[in-house]
Amino acid sequence: MYQYPTMDELAEMLPSVLTQLKVNSVIGIGVGAGAYILTCFALNQPSLVEGLVLINVDPCAEGWIDWAASKLTGWTSNLVDIVMAHHFSTEELTDNQELIQTYRLHIAQDINQDNLALFCGSYNARQDLGIERPVVGLNENTVKTLTCPSLLVVGDTSPAVEAVVECNSRLNPTKTTLLKMADCGGLPQVVQPGKLAEAFKYFVQGMGYSENLRHDRSRTKSGFSRGS
Repeated sequence: MYQYPTMDELAEMLPSVLTQLKVNSVIGIGVGAGAYILTCFALNQPSLVEGLVLINVDPCAEGWIDWAASKLTGWTSNLVDIVMAHHFSTEELTDNQELIQTYRLHIAQDINQDNLALFCGSYNARQDLGIERPVVGLNENTVKTLTCPSLLVVGDTSPAVEAVVECNSRLNPTKTTLLKMADCGGLPQVVQPGKLAEAFKYFVQGMGYSENLRHDRSRTKSGFSRGS
């Protein structure tokens, strides 16, 4: 009987993908479940991860499916509605009808619903990653935490805002930046692409790639792309 992989198992698949692609290390960008998987990957294989951009990350075990189902009022609790509640705030679900309808149709029509249900079930059954903020002089070399630079991004009305703030409190403050974006809801990368792109630019500049970033398209083949 086929069994959909767990979040841990999905993270364990990534090293073989990098090997196949002949990539030595990455700067990972993930949203929601993808952010959780990349965090798990970075904890297990820190040498393969140079940095992380984590949007709406929740490292805790409590699943968003139960949370969303309890928060929905006046909505049927089908799979599409639950996924929508994961990405958008309550205000957006009622106020931005055109945008909401576009995403609703995409989720309902363009994604295999059986696979989506299995993926959601796997995410809902995820384990707490057990990350802890290191204390200098006490446990910085033994505590389980991210060792790479990390940019945590969340909209200030996003359903994930509390989880992201909690995640930030568990990470090393010298390596972690929390970016709460105003009026961008659950999907800042869609609603405010310019501001998010600018934040990413400064993030990679802080990692030492600033001399390779160019506005001219003819210069896009940089050391950043080769190194990652």
